[in-house]
Amino acid sequence: MKFFYLAYILVVVSCGTKYDSNNLKLFNDGNWIGDGIAYGPFRDGQEPGGANPSIDELREDLHIINKYWDWIRIYGSRGISEDIIKIIVEDKLNLKVMLGAWIGKVDSDDGILNNIEELNRAIYLGNEYPTVINSINIGNETLVFWSDHKVPVDTLSSYLEYVKNNVSLPITTADDFNAWNKEENKKIADLVDFIVLHVHPLWAGLQIEGSVDWTRKIFNEIKDIHKNKLIVIGETGWATQKHDQGLQSELIKGKTGEVEQEQFILGFKKWADTKNIPYFLFEVFDENWKGGDHPNEVEKHWGLFKSDRTPKLYMKNFKSRYEQN
Repeated sequence: MKFFYLAYILVVVSCGTKYDSNNLKLFNDGNWIGDGIAYGPFRDGQEPGGANPSIDELREDLHIINKYWDWIRIYGSRGISEDIIKIIVEDKLNLKVMLGAWIGKVDSDDGILNNIEELNRAIYLGNEYPTVINSINIGNETLVFWSDHKVPVDTLSSYLEYVKNNVSLPITTADDFNAWNKEENKKIADLVDFIVLHVHPLWAGLQIEGSVDWTRKIFNEIKDIHKNKLIVIGETGWATQKHDQGLQSELIKGKTGEVEQEQFILGFKKWADTKNIPYFLFEVFDENWKGGDHPNEVEKHWGLFKSDRTPKLYMKNFKSRYEQN
């Protein structure tokens, strides 16, 4: 059956209506929107496949986000994703969306079918809401060697072509710099309309001093490899807590905390905003469903707001800092 589903998607790719993808639109009403934020909507007691946020909770989130950002990244197309987009439309929020299609393992029939259903939903949303969605991202960290949901290049290529042939939006895939610098992934880089690059200095063992310089170095290295592609930094940030056990204790050498998070973001923005490099900070809210059970697990603590939606230091200082400029 696995081969049936693979054959199915290849047939659809070859027979679908061919659309011309537009360039990624990074201005809205003349205003630059490239300083975006990644948005995971799940609050305490909620998680993908479990309890979902209510419409009121999503609305609260989006109104918070809309005060500070004009572009959000979401990671999946099913479930509450359409609710998010509908709220943006209904409330006339000044937000554009990079829509995600979450791609999982392809080692079973169920996994392949699940991916196809996700792709079909992304196509539907992209065609239904083209004034809100400005791009579609197919797969998140599916190529890098350490991924727990790695997908073969040819399979991801067929997924990208399938969506590209059925929407009029630019399409891409997001991955770590250690995927985009590999020759075997050049086929993917050639296929996408722009590259989404993940650069996490904290996971790379950097101290806060030197973290922005390292991020700039990695960006420039990837840009040198893919000279003719727009590169969007799809994730970068600094966590405010980490656990002292497990892999994170081995890999993460830098100090975590709200002071360090603010320091990194200010330094990163000073560089990226000056160069008009589009990016998504990772991320707007803490997500306590992520990682292991220990409350200090680093995956839970990347937000600029806590999971209860109260601001951390960078956001507390945001208003006063920009009023002075």
